[in-house]
Parts: sequence; structure tokens; C-alpha cells
Amino acid sequence: MSGKSAVVCGAGGFIGSHLVKHLKSEGYWVRGVDLKYPEFSPSEADDFVIADLRLAGNWKTVLDRPFDEAYQLAADMGGAGYIFTGEHDAHVMHNSAMINLHMADFGVKCGVRKVFYSSSACMYPEYNQLDPHNPKCAEDTAYPAAPDSEYGWEKLFSERLYFAFNRNHQLDVRVARFHNIFGPEGTWTGGKEKAPAALCRKVAEQSEGGTIEIWGDGEQTRSFLYIDECIDAVRRLMQSSFMGPVNIGSEEMVTINRMAAMIMGVANKQLRVKHISGPTGVRGRNSDNRLIRSQLGWEPSQTLLIGLQKTYSWISGQVEATRSARMESVQANIGAAMAATSR
Repeated sequence: MSGKSAVVCGAGGFIGSHLVKHLKSEGYWVRGVDLKYPEFSPSEADDFVIADLRLAGNWKTVLDRPFDEAYQLAADMGGAGYIFTGEHDAHVMHNSAMINLHMADFGVKCGVRKVFYSSSACMYPEYNQLDPHNPKCAEDTAYPAAPDSEYGWEKLFSERLYFAFNRNHQLDVRVARFHNIFGPEGTWTGGKEKAPAALCRKVAEQSEGGTIEIWGDGEQTRSFLYIDECIDAVRRLMQSSFMGPVNIGSEEMVTINRMAAMIMGVANKQLRVKHISGPTGVRGRNSDNRLIRSQLGWEPSQTLLIGLQKTYSWISGQVEATRSARMESVQANIGAAMAATSR
């Protein structure tokens, strides 16, 4: 048992809830903080604070003592359907920036010993990601800055914020740039889901011979990292003396069309694909893991296919549960209507 204490901001979200579980398995006392509890399973945090982290007054409850570690994963975020439409830019920038400004400030004031910040591959320049077969996402290619979204600009600003607090206030920080983390208990419907979850849902909802839709021509490329691998890399970074920024992702790059085909294979379904217009982000993106290999000796231990198998199994279960609940509701309504008619 470690006997250490940690606070996880964003503990009601996908990565945060998994991180809480992992820290508990290591013997940490954990406080989770979010606007909501985890959606798909109870939090394992010792203490869970429901708080709006944009408001300075709430941080006195969140950071009320010198925690050994703080993990800042809270952000206004979502998949391409949320980030790249432009309709949410002001909220994305304002909400996330306010959270990070408070984390850095109150982290210093209350004596947090080490802070982890989850940045994103979205902060890399768009001009280096135009070729889907040869994107450039090494850590030292971040400048001249030109992210493809306001979400990416805010991530870049907050990286600089934490390193400024390190220089001026000796806040011990670790910064990682996440590349498309996916897995069970992540958002899978509603508009904020990312590509793996969206495709798993679409495949699960269709019968043999049905059709799924993909935004764009499907030839845009990405790499995707399974949640357990992400948590392992974060913990290694926190246990090291390396501050970052560093990529945490997979180098197994695939087209969206290829990933859809992989998921159909997992589901054992033959489906048609219809390409439609929609936000797609940069043309190509892939994690460059040379730095994390040299600094931490880390690389993913499993293939994308294995992660998709686990994720599809969970999402197909969610789809089936939702379908069953809907049918029960319909049957109940029919029963109620028949009873009313017979009176």
C-alpha cells in the first residue's frame, strides 16, 4: 500500500474514472472531482466532490490540503462532432482554460507535490498533418503553432501555463499529449463520442447487410490507444523525473475505413458503408513514440484489434440494454393504453 493521496479532476469522465480505479489498486487515498459521477459504474474514489471547477470558490473544497499528486483531466471536450463544428469553441476554450488556471494557482497555494496535466495531440500543427500517410507528430514539431481547432489552442496554452508555474513557482508538473484514448465505459452515444466508440455503436445497431455512415471519405488516418495502456503510461510518467511534454499513444496508424472493417470483423457482420459529409479534423495523425520510449521505456503492449474486441463487446452490450429498455417501455405503454380502453 502506498499511503499516498491523490486528487483526480475529471473523475466522472472516461479516463478519470479508470485512473481512480488504478490509483486505488496501488493503495492511494483518492478524491474524485467532477460535475457528475461516472455514468457506467460507481466511482471507487474514497471521497467524491461534485463541483464546477470553473469557479474559483470550489477549489478550496477540492484542494484543502497538500495532496501528493493531482491529476488534471477535466475539460470541455468531445469527438469530431463536438470539437470541429465551431459551434462550441467559446465554451471549449473558456471552460477548460478556467479549470487549468485554477488548478495551477490553487495547486501552488495548497502545496500539491506533483501535478499531471492531460494535453492532447490536437495541439499539433495542422500543416504537419495534411498527408494521411506521413503525419509529423513528434513533440518538437509543436511550433510554429497552428492547431486545427480551438480545443487544440487551449491545450497548447495550458501546457505553457503549467510549465510557467513550474519555472516561477516550482510547481512539479508532468504533461502528456494523449492520442485518441478509447475503451469500455467511455461515451458511446449523444454526439461527444469519438471514432472507435461511434463506429462500434453503429455496427452494433445494424443487422447483417445494413449500412453505417462514415464522415468524409474514410481515408483520414489516426492511431488509437486502449485505456489500460494510457493509464500505465501516465503512472510511469508520474513516477519518473521527466516532465514532458510527451506523446502517449499508439503508432499503429489506420484509416477510419480500415477501423470500421476491423469492427465489422469483430462483430462478424457484413455491412455497407456510406460516406457522408461531416467534420473530420486533420487528414492524418499518428503518435510518435520515440521520446517516450527513450525517456520511460514505454510502448503499447497490445494491438488495436484486441482493444476493439474489448470495446465492441462492452458497447454492443450497452446497445442491447438500451434496445431492451425501449421495448419494455413500449410494451408498458401499450399495456397501460389497453387497460385504459377496457375501463
